[in-house]
Amino acid sequence: MNRRPIAATAAVAMSVALLTGCAGSDNSPGDGGSTTPVVGVDYPRSDTDFWNSYIKYTPQFATELGLDLKTTNSQNDVAKLTSNVQSFISQGVKGIAMAPQDTAAIAPALQTLATKKIPVVTIDTRPDQGKVFMVVRADNRAYGEKACQFLGTKLGGAGKVVMLQGDLASVNGRDRTEAFSECMKKNYPGIKVFGEATNWDGALASQKLQIRLTEHPDIKGVYMQSSFALAGTLQLLKQRGLLTAPTDPKHVFVVSNDGIPKELQDIGAGNIDATVSQPADLYAKYALHYLKAAIDGKTFQPGPTDHDSTIIQVRDGVLEDQLSAPLVTLDGGTYGGVPSLKPDDKSLWGNNIG
Repeated sequence: MNRRPIAATAAVAMSVALLTGCAGSDNSPGDGGSTTPVVGVDYPRSDTDFWNSYIKYTPQFATELGLDLKTTNSQNDVAKLTSNVQSFISQGVKGIAMAPQDTAAIAPALQTLATKKIPVVTIDTRPDQGKVFMVVRADNRAYGEKACQFLGTKLGGAGKVVMLQGDLASVNGRDRTEAFSECMKKNYPGIKVFGEATNWDGALASQKLQIRLTEHPDIKGVYMQSSFALAGTLQLLKQRGLLTAPTDPKHVFVVSNDGIPKELQDIGAGNIDATVSQPADLYAKYALHYLKAAIDGKTFQPGPTDHDSTIIQVRDGVLEDQLSAPLVTLDGGTYGGVPSLKPDDKSLWGNNIG
């Protein structure tokens, strides 16, 4: 994964734009470029290691890009996010980055921002309706497919697994759920999947997993769609004597999504078996990069970028930069055709956060 810093000069920003199919505008700031753009970033929550890492990275990249930063935290509440958007508007921000967890309910706020010509970049999630300047996320369907191929391979195509879903009101929860289920049905029809909606709530995930393990003590795999369920899952497996080495016949194979440092450590220790590393650092970096590009009057087209990703057109008025999100396993092997990295690989952001 390419981690070259983005220079804050207009020349380099323009070269990046050209490499990504950018059609730049020949706009010259009336103040000679002396005014530092002010942008707003709404953090979606601060109760997970992944989002706390994103929060840590954001000011760093704002400084690198020469942006003044105002921040809020909507705490997984779309009403609070809408209120925060109004606050940003009143403060005169030139662009807003957000990660709406309810991807349907954010539409009215996006319409308000469009009316006021304030560009929006969404991170991690894509709104179901409305236009944004850019979506910065990874291919969430690939998350589900990678988890499926790993578990399907490890279980030899037979057995029972529990899928601890996120929030199905979120495009991420839907993408990961649909892809995992479709992959299992197509490639591993001998595996029974129990889907459990958890609303990204760790306590609820633990409760539902406990019920499934009681009803089906022969469950051999768990796919949790985010690290929100990590602590509760490991505690529950330990209580039941199932937190054993991968070579033990009692071992329950666990796949997560996020790539936080704790997941990488747990893979190395044999507590869990795989994760998909969702790039918290690059989410912060490119959210602000695209906000600055929007303020500078640049536009983008679908195609490969210079940072190992691809911009796709999701629908009219919505482009998505799909960043790299590799599978991570203990042996760095290939599973169902999916290559993986070892947990100590230095390219993983979870090994580089201070």
